[in-house]
Amino acid sequence: MRTTFLFALTITLFACKEKQFHLPEVLPIDHPAIVTQEFIYELENALTPECHASTVEVSNGVVVASWFGGTKEKNKDVGIWVSRKIDGNWTTPVEVVNGMQKDGIQYPCWNPVLFKPKGEPLYLYYKVGPSPQEWWGLQMISNDDGKTWSKPTLLKEGILGPIKNQPIQLTDGVILSPSSNESTDGNWTIHIETSPDSAKTWTSSGPLNNPKNLGAIQPAILNYGDGKLQLLSRTKNEVISENWSIDNGKTWGETKATALPNPNSGIDAVTLKDGRQLLVYNPTGKNWGDRVPLSIALSTDGKNWKRVLDLEPLRENTDNEDEEYSYPTVIQAEDGKIHLVYTWNRKTVKYIVLNPKKLQ
Repeated sequence: MRTTFLFALTITLFACKEKQFHLPEVLPIDHPAIVTQEFIYELENALTPECHASTVEVSNGVVVASWFGGTKEKNKDVGIWVSRKIDGNWTTPVEVVNGMQKDGIQYPCWNPVLFKPKGEPLYLYYKVGPSPQEWWGLQMISNDDGKTWSKPTLLKEGILGPIKNQPIQLTDGVILSPSSNESTDGNWTIHIETSPDSAKTWTSSGPLNNPKNLGAIQPAILNYGDGKLQLLSRTKNEVISENWSIDNGKTWGETKATALPNPNSGIDAVTLKDGRQLLVYNPTGKNWGDRVPLSIALSTDGKNWKRVLDLEPLRENTDNEDEEYSYPTVIQAEDGKIHLVYTWNRKTVKYIVLNPKKLQ
């Protein structure tokens, strides 16, 4: 299993190809909870100049990752890419779909989300369109753990699918998908899309926040049991916002600011099997758009969070303004291991496995 980087070779080769991009020193993070840390593909083997918005799922023991990649976010050549970890190694990334339309117009793809409902195939949700204000949602299905995919199908009008983070499935089988809208007038709203039948049909809750008070997008769902759920969302207001439900998401309380900072960057969170809540986020807020460091915080009540690990710390003697570690996706597999992926300077995807028992 490859668990280390080809540090000197990677930096040398990539620096030659990308003279204008300042790469930080690539160092492994030393922490007892880290089982694996690696790039899904090495920098010198990148098939696209940029990548972003990665997602991960474990399907029948196979680790599957996806992201969007192309010349640059919003460019029409941006498609959805997939790699699988087989026998300890990541397969060469494959573009599984692009935004080409029947009329010959091609649009960029956005924000893939992998999700496997219990007893169902692996789903890949994504968006296509000229911008987040105009995109639409689609899905593909894999019956062989991400090796091959069905043709894309359009989600019904009014349903966008999970915008960035995975849905959760309740004990009764109901699926709650965290979604949001970015309107052309600049308003950001979050909502929940619900499926009672293993992701076959969906209904939308409608907006859960007043964007004039607190604009929010890209929620993540945490489950405290006994019907108690929490949404944590990205905002423009330098903080992560929250909503609470006490009836398994049928109704939601007011959107409020938390004490957690947010530099207008994507977050993700997962409820661990031991009852703790785990958040992956950029713990900066005053410098809007600052996406370093990337950190993990833990909580038992969703109110008091303790930052316990910097996956990408601030580095001395480095111009951190040139760096970006962002848009994490985090899951916990059946064996208890925590899997997460994130954007590494928009050049590759970093993959980390954690042992939650050593994450204190």
